[in-house]
Amino acid sequence: MVTTAFCSDMPSHLVCASGAPRLEFPEVISLNVGGTYFTTRLSTLRRYEDTMLAAMFSGRHHIPRDAEGRFFIDRDGAYFRDILNFLREGELPQRDHVMAVHREALYYAIGPLLDSLEDTQPLTGEKVRQAFLDLLPYYKDNLERIVEIAKLRAMQRKARFAKLKICVYKEEMPITPYERPLFNSLRFERTASEAKLFEHHCEVDVSFGPWEAVADVYDLLHCIVSDLAERGITADQQCIGVCDKHLINHYYCKRPIYEFKITWW
Repeated sequence: MVTTAFCSDMPSHLVCASGAPRLEFPEVISLNVGGTYFTTRLSTLRRYEDTMLAAMFSGRHHIPRDAEGRFFIDRDGAYFRDILNFLREGELPQRDHVMAVHREALYYAIGPLLDSLEDTQPLTGEKVRQAFLDLLPYYKDNLERIVEIAKLRAMQRKARFAKLKICVYKEEMPITPYERPLFNSLRFERTASEAKLFEHHCEVDVSFGPWEAVADVYDLLHCIVSDLAERGITADQQCIGVCDKHLINHYYCKRPIYEFKITWW
């Protein structure tokens, strides 16, 4: 049974009716979800009691109506059909709807749907990808830097695109011939004094690395390009060489340098 404690979590357009007579609903409900119309059974909306829809139609809350008397939910109705289909028959959305339906399921607090979606693609793949990106706590900040630098350069040059130099490296480099036999795992450690000898910053706009995972440089490059694409930004990249900065004893950095071309229109 849904309790009145749910009132504090209700959307602002709903009014908690605690203390007022319990509202009665017809068996068949007409809905207006952001301008899109739906018809369903009251029992469908109440299928899972710990959801926002069950609370809204519990009789404890006032729900506004549109001019035609339909119950109004101030939410984009584009994916509400997928919500109803799950409540009716447990049907899951097609793959290209999964991410959007997941957002709606979060809003309506439909736990069983959230659990089912998180075991399907592309959400499963995104969880795996995010586990990798969590190894790079600066990843989102660097992504923002790429966007800001590219935007500034394009505006300064009045150009359709901008180019950046980005370093992406998995392990600390270089590994000397003496050290290489010891490098038999993903994790390699030097003493503080040894690390200081090799410490430097490549002459690039943004640098990613190092990290400890099976995922390699090309996996991270894919993440960068994909996440920029999610923001509507077209990015092409190619390796243009390695950092040739001299360190000590004839050793050089050798971290790979990539040129990113960000196209704005």
